[in-house]
Amino acid sequence: MSEKAQADSHTGSDQTELYPIGAVAELTGVNPITLRAWERRHRIIEPLRTASGHRLYSRDDIDLILRVVSLLERGMRIGQVRGELESTIRRSADAPDADNDRWALHRSRMTAAIIRFDETALEASYNAALALYSVDTVTRELLTPLLVDLGERWRTGTGSVAEEHFFCFYLRNKLGARFHHRSGENRGPSLLMACLPNEQHENGLLLLSLALHERGYRLILLGSNMPLEEIPAAARQAGCVAVVLSGSMDPDSEVLALRLPRVVARTDVPVIIGGAASIRCRDAIQSAGAEPVGNDIEQGIGRIESILAAPTKDQTGPSGAPGLAQ
Repeated sequence: MSEKAQADSHTGSDQTELYPIGAVAELTGVNPITLRAWERRHRIIEPLRTASGHRLYSRDDIDLILRVVSLLERGMRIGQVRGELESTIRRSADAPDADNDRWALHRSRMTAAIIRFDETALEASYNAALALYSVDTVTRELLTPLLVDLGERWRTGTGSVAEEHFFCFYLRNKLGARFHHRSGENRGPSLLMACLPNEQHENGLLLLSLALHERGYRLILLGSNMPLEEIPAAARQAGCVAVVLSGSMDPDSEVLALRLPRVVARTDVPVIIGGAASIRCRDAIQSAGAEPVGNDIEQGIGRIESILAAPTKDQTGPSGAPGLAQ
């Protein structure tokens, strides 16, 4: 009988599935020697045992291992981990809602998959979250914080550019597929969506676009590193009620001082800028005549809808009542 079969037999029909140590090592990226050390030396985890002595790990055990991995990545020493886990358990018992811990586990699973460049595990974790929560909730509580975490890993040297590119490519394909299969459903106002010049990171734009799409907007997606000079004509030809630009990196001074004001003057609808750049360069963006909306997707959408509800600067521009489609 295989270890997997032993696991199934050991659990019984009313028990959750158990995994042998080799499978757990593949799922978490933690090698079996380390897993045994965490059990024997640090008493962090206590797997079950078969009659022949083989270790068996539950899904909860795997989640715990991923939490340990996350703590170690943040710089905590292994000797401190058990105390932190016990403290977290006490806080969770006192808290009326454990949603924060659940999202931390989802992020830990996806981070572990990204570190291993394991697209299968990444897909499983993402789909598991979508099976329990709405697209908006998954975007707000999982994908957006995960992008921030990956950026922080890269900045602090604990992660790599390869990790970020791996996840960005995966996310671009997932979100692109959603837009492709649902492109004909919406009948709301059209928004032109693009990245600022020299901005190569599309994920913030895609996440915002997905949230806007869920609210009924029609979207014209132009992607990364968009030349500003082509924006006014594209917006008019597509009949857009607003232009939404995204940037994680600060634009060049020439873009903010010269090119952006010219584009705003030539565009008949509001020019809105989101992303981290809209926070750091808020004053320059407002001086150019554009509207900064920040980096929070939910708040940003609320700000976008407030802008669209106000009278446009050119009442002869695109017709139709701006705002959320009914």
